Amino acid sequence: MSTSELNGIKVSLISWISQLSDTELITFLDGLRISRDPKENQDVFSGSHKKQVLAGLKDAEEGKVMESKEFWKKLNNA
Repeated sequence: MSTSELNGIKVSLISWISQLSDTELITFLDGLRISRDPKENQDVFSGSHKKQVLAGLKDAEEGKVMESKEFWKKLNNA
């Protein structure tokens, strides 16, 4: 992805976030922001929780995700 494409996505996200009113989504996004900033997440997560969150973010970045429908189907069959 080029720098200009990335900057365009950032501007789009900033615009979208500034219009949000869903407090749960805003709280989730803030938690995601905190989890990615080592200076801010030191006191938020325990060591094991931090590892789990970072592992989940790494999986998402690598495309190791599944659709919600598939997740619930697997959970119900467990």
